[in-house]
Amino acid sequence: MLISVIIPTLNDEASLPVTLRQLGDQPDVELIVVYGGSTDRTVSIAQQFTPYVFRSSLGRARQMNAGARHATGDILLFLHADTFLLPGALYEIQRRIIGDGAVGGAFDLHMDSEQRLYRVAANLANRRSRWLGLPYGDQGVFVWRQVFSALGGYPEIPILEDLAFARQLRNAGRLTFVHTGLVASSRRWNANGVFRTELVHWWIMVLFFLRVPPRQLRRIYDGWMISDKQPQSRSDRIPPDTRKLQRRT
Repeated sequence: MLISVIIPTLNDEASLPVTLRQLGDQPDVELIVVYGGSTDRTVSIAQQFTPYVFRSSLGRARQMNAGARHATGDILLFLHADTFLLPGALYEIQRRIIGDGAVGGAFDLHMDSEQRLYRVAANLANRRSRWLGLPYGDQGVFVWRQVFSALGGYPEIPILEDLAFARQLRNAGRLTFVHTGLVASSRRWNANGVFRTELVHWWIMVLFFLRVPPRQLRRIYDGWMISDKQPQSRSDRIPPDTRKLQRRT
């Protein structure tokens, strides 16, 4: 069964090689990278790992929808450029989505930090996503391609497109959550601090459900959050050790 892994990117040269290298050796994988006007080496790096590199207009939802239009896999997996899959994660998607009779699902969130506070933040996110059936995009959302098409793809809004799509997916049928297999970068939490990041995430989510317009939510988010794409040191580009990542899941 073919899985199409769709990765939206924007100036992700520091983290992209690790993500793609871990996927390049996997069988039955169609690797699709969609860039939204990157000015660094994102495109040339992606082309080293896959011939399926496409450009779309800027916006994560637009990029993911563009990637899905090029996909031929039975299952679509939407993965952030700074998210790492552990060995066996793709097989677990197939096993769970078929065995549970699910329309889609996501991984539990684990972050590449050994600090206890980050573990607490990840656990809270996992409890929320499982309880509400609303995973965020950094959890690696996967879905049957036919279901994705029937739902019309990601709503092309400037923020929380992942939450909007997850709500549609939840209404379409059963979701399944995979406990281990995905490790996300903690750089957003590093840039803004765990407390501020979590507070802003929860506040934006509450406003979203109160039907505050997405453009206004985008302005609120940008007003509180510092960009997580700061110049990184050479040591930040070293691929994480697989055994260490496994211990964190």
